[in-house]
Amino acid sequence: MSQTIAHTHFVKNKALELGFSECGISKAVYLDDQAEKLERWLSQGMHGSMNYMSNHFDMRLNPSLLVPEAKSVISLSYNYYTNEKQLDDSAPKLSMYAYGADYHQVVKSKLKLLLEAMRTELGDIDGRCFVDSAPVLERVWAEKSGIGWIGKNTLLLTKAKGSYFFLAEIICDVELEPDGPVSNYCGTCTKCIDACPTDAIFAPYQLDATKCISYLTIELKDKILPSNMKGKMDNWMYGCDICQQVCPINARSKVHQEKAFEPQQGLLEKTKNEWEEITEEVFQTLFSKSAVKRTKYAGLKRNILFLQEVNKE
Repeated sequence: MSQTIAHTHFVKNKALELGFSECGISKAVYLDDQAEKLERWLSQGMHGSMNYMSNHFDMRLNPSLLVPEAKSVISLSYNYYTNEKQLDDSAPKLSMYAYGADYHQVVKSKLKLLLEAMRTELGDIDGRCFVDSAPVLERVWAEKSGIGWIGKNTLLLTKAKGSYFFLAEIICDVELEPDGPVSNYCGTCTKCIDACPTDAIFAPYQLDATKCISYLTIELKDKILPSNMKGKMDNWMYGCDICQQVCPINARSKVHQEKAFEPQQGLLEKTKNEWEEITEEVFQTLFSKSAVKRTKYAGLKRNILFLQEVNKE
């Protein structure tokens, strides 16, 4: 067995030991096939107010600008699926990924352990960990690594486990054995496109983020949500899971084993009235360690009030 293959086996086995669902390897090459796609998407303004998407354009395409002499991109997935649901069907809805602790911290800590183990086993290597926190085209790298394929809803799908997982990467200067891409199993299915209430998925593999409920409830910082979205939000106050809920592949999702992702105590029991009357103190108690803190109290309250107005009409 060559050293490259031995190192690759070590990385993959350690990743699974740490709780990652999948681990795939890509060569750290310039993503020249993505340059035109990204430029066109940005030029059409489909990133909305997410100005960070237009920053560091070259870094998104060239991993060597993030890690000098980069040779490999290690793509990993971390499951967050749960069968638990909010008990009040009329309550404003939270995306499943936000039920527990902030995934940035949870997954990043696992990544750091993996990188430390690599340095112990492989020697003094240069590498960086990324969890939705830097100019990295995560889904592109994950698809190249064979973890899954990018579905028509633009999310990464895996044949055996669906799409309810976070993506993460380690870019390093170690030569590892690359994996190849897998087949796309979306076929002729268009359920995600048909179900999107705002037409954000306007064509297969095409997303206008400015119409996406996740963008509107999290990324958009305006004091008032767009009036043309009234009646289209499907009662989501933070994020949206519609295109995942209708995806047939997600019938294969497995419940996660991460204690940190267990729902915050009392979160799923909150009623419609309790959400509508939420105070900043309650918000801080519920979401101090949650990804929901990103929208802040004012943002969540804005979303809830927007839904209230629609329900009154």
